[in-house]
Amino acid sequence: MAELIGIEEARRRVLATARTLGGESVPLDSALGRVLCEEVRSPVDVPPFDNSAMDGFAVPPGADGALEVIDEARAGAPSSTALAPGTAVRISTGAAVPRGTEAVVAIERAEEDGNMVTVSPSKPGANIRRRGEDVGAGDSVMSAGAVLRPAALGVLASLGRSAALCSERPGVAILATGDELVEPGGDLGPGQIWSSNPVALAGQVRQAGGLVERNDRIPDDPEVTRRELESAAAADVVIVSGGVSVGPHDHVKGALAAIGAEEVFWGVALRPGKPIWFGTLAVGGRTVSVFGLPGNPVSAMVGFQLFVRPALQALQGADPGATRATAVLDEDIARNPGRAQAVRCRLSSADDGLHATTTGPQGSHVLTSMLAADGLALVEAGDGAMRRGERVQVELLS
Repeated sequence: MAELIGIEEARRRVLATARTLGGESVPLDSALGRVLCEEVRSPVDVPPFDNSAMDGFAVPPGADGALEVIDEARAGAPSSTALAPGTAVRISTGAAVPRGTEAVVAIERAEEDGNMVTVSPSKPGANIRRRGEDVGAGDSVMSAGAVLRPAALGVLASLGRSAALCSERPGVAILATGDELVEPGGDLGPGQIWSSNPVALAGQVRQAGGLVERNDRIPDDPEVTRRELESAAAADVVIVSGGVSVGPHDHVKGALAAIGAEEVFWGVALRPGKPIWFGTLAVGGRTVSVFGLPGNPVSAMVGFQLFVRPALQALQGADPGATRATAVLDEDIARNPGRAQAVRCRLSSADDGLHATTTGPQGSHVLTSMLAADGLALVEAGDGAMRRGERVQVELLS
């Protein structure tokens, strides 16, 4: 294994190879979580007309005392009657205000008697939402790279959009290596375990916006490994779990070399996750990103979060650095002399910001350490310990 590189250098090298995929029109009801690849400008004022902020009565300038109610304005059914002194129009929330309206008096502040209503003076403009108060025609509303959350979908709909131009979702192939692996639900033979990495990694891929196009287990056989990796390169990203270390049955690196993959790095000064491999493969004018993650379940998930997730975000044009925060440690954490540590931690909020406490035993095989984890506390290599009360950078988990 070559000299180990740091987490940030590894991320930099991964992102240096990423290219943004093309765009496609996506209906809004299918666009949740997708990444916008266009700037959105409003074609209209929002709201498109002055309207009432509450149920009540539209009144003319100087209204004070008894007024005759001459019409009604409802949402979607505006009044065509102009207000004159001494008159009022009953109005619903969201209804366009009639011509001549100076204010809307809330129904709670009015006294009705037949077709008459008594009101007190109101400030000009009271309870009126002005045209363009939210967004003006031509205003920039969203930028390319924005992740479409529910509010963003609502805003697009308010602009009359039924679809959004989004980056294509990167296709991902997942291959788990190991003769010891058995599909969950199958019968275990001597020395075998149920395969958890493909399920966990597929979940991480989907959370990061990727499409799982393939998810297979392959045996510890060099020729089968080569053949399956070559086939998997039809995807934009290939993730291999296991087989990237230096054991006699670790065939992934050799197979990748045999199909022409170019190594970018092998080995990160990280615990867990030291033997991570990353490279690229040229396929028919495309560049496929290939990640070799360790077989230990926590190592695989940590490696995905720190390196694969940013790549998937970059392929979609999203900000790959949007998952970092700082937190105050609530306990001491011993440093590792040679490697940074990704410590699974729970996060809580306090007056001075986020606080972090570990989830318990941190072995790379202890998958349950991820269950309650809200983030990965990134503890730099060194002597001694990070002390309670110190601030630490945290990679936030979805």
